[in-house]
Amino acid sequence: MKKFFAEFKKFITRGNVLDMAVGVIVGGAFTAIVNGLSNFVLKPIINWVLALILGKDALTEMFTFLKTAYLPQLDADGNAIEGAFTTEIDLANSIYIDWGSLINAIINFILIAFVLFCIVRVINNVKDGKALKPGKYSKEDKKAMKAQGIKLSDKEAVDAYFAKKAEDEAKAKAEAEEKARLEREANPTTEDLLKKILTAIESK
Repeated sequence: MKKFFAEFKKFITRGNVLDMAVGVIVGGAFTAIVNGLSNFVLKPIINWVLALILGKDALTEMFTFLKTAYLPQLDADGNAIEGAFTTEIDLANSIYIDWGSLINAIINFILIAFVLFCIVRVINNVKDGKALKPGKYSKEDKKAMKAQGIKLSDKEAVDAYFAKKAEDEAKAKAEAEEKARLEREANPTTEDLLKKILTAIESK
């Protein structure tokens, strides 16, 4: 039981789990921004453009009626007159396709997809070291090159510095992966033990 809770603690403190939790919370808050942009900015603009073309508030009136029902006429007492109807459509009892809601959903999807694309693109650029413009270097790199006596105007020395930095980072990453592998072999999880047992059974 103690080992179970230890593994559970290790699981919930992993970076990807925490990142996922943060992503869910931020995504929920971001939905309000997307809805606000869609409902209060884009939809009015689209309504205005379509009103110029079609002569009506298109997103709220874009219906294809499969079955049309009309509101009944009312007498002086406010009671419905049997068999008498107005020209106003009764949406509650009509069967129709609501194109406006579909367009609104598409707008929301495009907004969310575009923002996610921008966020992922920025993150990937940062990870790949492409966030800096050509000729621009981080403060850490400038400080390190200055300590090594490298001038920014010396392109060959700067290129050699970054090549050495990339090599050192790759070496450190490989060493970290090897260390993690050795630690996992020394302290195998239940999944690792099951895999070893299955491999031993299959090899017989």
